[in-house]
Amino acid sequence: MATSLEHLPAAPLRTAPTGAGPAPPRRVPLPVLLTCLGIALPVSLVFGAGTGASGLSWPEVAHHLWAGLTGGPVAADQAGAYTIVWELRFPRAVLAAIVGAGLSAIGVAVQAMVRNALADPFVLGISSGAAVGANAVLIFGAFGAFGVWALSSAAFVSALLAMVLVYAVARTDRGLTPLRLVLTGTAMYYGFSAVTTFMVFAAERGEAARSAMMWLLGSLGGATWTSVPIAAAAVCAGLAHLVWSARRLNALAMGDETAAALGVDAGRLRKELFLVSAAVTGAVVAVSGAIGFVGLMVPHAARMLVGADHRRLLAVAPLAGAVLLIWVDILSRVVLAPAELPVGVLTAVIGVPCFVLLMRRRSYTFGGA
Repeated sequence: MATSLEHLPAAPLRTAPTGAGPAPPRRVPLPVLLTCLGIALPVSLVFGAGTGASGLSWPEVAHHLWAGLTGGPVAADQAGAYTIVWELRFPRAVLAAIVGAGLSAIGVAVQAMVRNALADPFVLGISSGAAVGANAVLIFGAFGAFGVWALSSAAFVSALLAMVLVYAVARTDRGLTPLRLVLTGTAMYYGFSAVTTFMVFAAERGEAARSAMMWLLGSLGGATWTSVPIAAAAVCAGLAHLVWSARRLNALAMGDETAAALGVDAGRLRKELFLVSAAVTGAVVAVSGAIGFVGLMVPHAARMLVGADHRRLLAVAPLAGAVLLIWVDILSRVVLAPAELPVGVLTAVIGVPCFVLLMRRRSYTFGGA
């Protein structure tokens, strides 16, 4: 009798080796972890709104946040402080949460889709494709007719074009295979990166090249309330689809043959995941630039805490990614204040040693390697 998806066991992408090795680590109870993250997220948002160079007191920050949330009155002499908290800092913290959640959720999906522990949202080449459009705006002033939407519109459109190109090249008569997706995405990444590098070197204005490099390394400095809804809608829609597909992801992670035996069409599911991953990645990269390591590290950390069941992973990873990126963005503003570090630099500084430590854990392996 075939096993139903309802009772399908978690399919670990990375499980502890059998034999004489150490016992698997104890998992953190899911309700406890979700409660902690549920508390940490609003606290982190408040800290994101209250941290900066202007030196506002915490009672002032709380007052302006409450005024913004409720539409309450603001005294004329407090208008400047209100603008700093509600129009500059808080949308930046909210956008950091959205981007962190999106990258983490898509990281889980991509690792299952290509069955590769080193996969992240950028392995498909979508982010480097978005960078071409963004650099065209920053360096050459393209898409000027779109006004304040020029940068995000150009990045998203070029991300979609990159998605189409990757799909056209990777697709075969057998559909999308993990190896072809990884190879095609990697090749396109280098190709698009070469184009963006050429554009930076061709820039005549030094400030334009600096802005382009800042975007390429990831930055939330341009966050506004107008950039939040679209990114939030894309992330929420993508996450909803992934949660709905969690049991099918468990089957896919065990291999195409096992998935087929369980009644899951691996080729069709991989197409769905590719489209969802590309759309969400394009949406978040369009508003934040290319922020690396979040989509790679957070899924592994979540898997270590709650196991490989995608129903649990997709509950924990987005919340953890949201909290992480809020605090990384806070650090990017205070480490060299009043100057600002690219967020992607700090995610790499934090992510590399964490990744090395994770690799050194004998109780956690990467694809049996």
